[in-house]
Amino acid sequence: MLHLVDFDNMTPKELKQQVTTAIEQANAFLDNLDKQDTDSQSNINIAAQTALADISHFDHINLALDRSWGVLSHLNSVMSNDDIRHTHHELLPLLSAYGTRVGQHKPLFERYQAIKKDTIFFNSLDTARQRATELALQRFELSGVALSNEQQQQFADIQSQLSTLSASFSDHVLDATQAFALPLTDNQLAGITDSGLALLAQAGEQYKAKLLESKQKTEADFKALPSPYYVATLDIPVYLAVMTHANDRSLRETLYKAYVTRASEFDAHTNKKGESLNNADIMQQILALRAQKAHLLGFDNYAKLSLSTKMADSPEQVESFLRDLADKARPFAQQDLAQLQAAAQKYGIDDIQPWDTAYLAEKVKQDKFQLSQEQIRPYFPLPKVIDGLFNIVNRLYGIHAVEYSDSVSRWHKDVRFYQLFDADDSLIGGFYFDLYARQGKRGGAWMSGFQPRYKYINSNTDNSIDAQTYQQLPVCFMVGNFTPATSDAEGNETQPSLLTHNEVLTLFHEFGHGLHHLLTQVTVGDVAGVNGVEWDAVELPSQFMENWAWDSEGIALISAHVDTGEPLPQQMLDALLAAKNFQSGIQTLRQIEFALFDLLIHSDTPAPDYQGILQTLDKVRDEIAIMPTPDYNRFANSFSHIFAGGYAAGYYSYKWAELLSADAFSKFEEEGIFNPQAGKAFREHILCVGGSLPAKTNFETFRGRPASIEALLRHSGFGQSPQEEMQSNKEV
Repeated sequence: MLHLVDFDNMTPKELKQQVTTAIEQANAFLDNLDKQDTDSQSNINIAAQTALADISHFDHINLALDRSWGVLSHLNSVMSNDDIRHTHHELLPLLSAYGTRVGQHKPLFERYQAIKKDTIFFNSLDTARQRATELALQRFELSGVALSNEQQQQFADIQSQLSTLSASFSDHVLDATQAFALPLTDNQLAGITDSGLALLAQAGEQYKAKLLESKQKTEADFKALPSPYYVATLDIPVYLAVMTHANDRSLRETLYKAYVTRASEFDAHTNKKGESLNNADIMQQILALRAQKAHLLGFDNYAKLSLSTKMADSPEQVESFLRDLADKARPFAQQDLAQLQAAAQKYGIDDIQPWDTAYLAEKVKQDKFQLSQEQIRPYFPLPKVIDGLFNIVNRLYGIHAVEYSDSVSRWHKDVRFYQLFDADDSLIGGFYFDLYARQGKRGGAWMSGFQPRYKYINSNTDNSIDAQTYQQLPVCFMVGNFTPATSDAEGNETQPSLLTHNEVLTLFHEFGHGLHHLLTQVTVGDVAGVNGVEWDAVELPSQFMENWAWDSEGIALISAHVDTGEPLPQQMLDALLAAKNFQSGIQTLRQIEFALFDLLIHSDTPAPDYQGILQTLDKVRDEIAIMPTPDYNRFANSFSHIFAGGYAAGYYSYKWAELLSADAFSKFEEEGIFNPQAGKAFREHILCVGGSLPAKTNFETFRGRPASIEALLRHSGFGQSPQEEMQSNKEV
């Protein structure tokens, strides 16, 4: 019942055929509904039970589309090449047109209405089906079902343009990231760690291969290049290796400028067609189209449209939340900056610039806590971290994972596949780990729940669906961009991937999303797992999971020296835990800066043009940031979360959900971090229910009260002001 994908035989051509066939079948079903309603002249008296059968039938037809398109979208993110990208983009208008037709299809809409209006029948349904019905009715309204024919066509055009523009934005960021390569001289390597040098050498080999392939170098030139050949790129592991450790300040500045000007007017790179990668025009088009969409649906701006489906009540509430949190974080951020300024003097830096902060922060961490990410990296080999992670969730939820990589088709040799079992050895679902950075893979980390838990019983009598009963268990992809394992010339692994603690946190974060998807007991696909969960609550399980990578008991399970197997020494453990909130004031303000910028550009009426976008960002920085930003910084041009992802007017969700996460974990702090009753309650009231109930209801059922900000402030180290802390220390 896992219904796994045969990636070995899944070509872009095959996926395109699957997508188009699925859309044709779904459109045929909608055509038949149109005919039924035309023949009967009215469906006012349609029976609720008949309506539910039609809806369930349609959901089942759409399963094939969700699956094939989900796989193609996934491959475009993790194995992008010209063929995959072309197929993906070619299908976008077709998908957009189909999605718009569904959202504006009145006969289908009226079937949902028939279920909702029949109070006795509606109340007899389980909560998941009730919730799915209510959310569907909301989606219809937000898809323009009530608009005039002319307005519906306008809405459809907007949706089509937005899907294409967002894909282009993402392409430009990926292409700009991978176009940059800077060969380094020996004197630029000072300070970079051994693991960093290995990454630079690996990037160098890839760079040489590209030069040879593009015929920019002859075979003789290729052989004349030094080995190892160190090349800096903008892939995150390489970028951070340089920005955190390179003593050469001008090198750090060069890399910083390249990173923050990707896909902007300052980026001279082009795609294979010779076209500019500048996202400026795309950004203003996206904002203008989103504003038009909001106005068509009766909203003042896109922020109000976005928040209509979230936990937060209004943009004003979100803005107040962000500004209040900024006020609480600012004194601590100023203290963080003072630490960096004191360290800067030791290294001949008179004025701290953004390309200095990671470097200085690492120096301060070493001085203050005797802690270095490189010192602790050997204690977090990826296989041990994964084993410890599985141990932790077994103790919390009674579940266990078993690897089946060798017997399962995968899209890349580095991908691992696991099945997840419950305490009684019943199969829960499956998941793939794709954790290493590589060419053709977009940056960042994410979980894709492409296959939800689902059950269908065919109640139709026409036998148009072969199976009378169909069930599938949840399967997901968990993706990261960690430092790869090192290999010899024959490709044999010589050392496993060694993670920084930040990478450990990322793995735990994505696995929290994965558990939310996998542990659901809901079989209505629209509200199973993460589906149907309000966007500003969907980060709760992921951020919640990170807490076990910050606890001494949890760290003991995920750490062992790669060579000796020795546990993380107590001195390093103490330093790691003491440094948990190091620079958290500055980091919090940075997150708030992004979130407030996102909220404001989607609240502006009319929507801002490119200069307006930059002006808004400058205004937010003036208010929130405590360090100046160079005028050339074009961070917004690669802000994929809001221009190519689902976080538009929703980036605040990370902080909003962090509040929920901290408060949820406080229950474990009170009752024991491996308390089985607390774990059972979190599984039952948060993970199992998916989107079948409002997130606020789920949280308050679990916690026994509304959420409180106190735990977030404490976890962030904001329990006392710096002045209060100093006074407390004096009194002690």
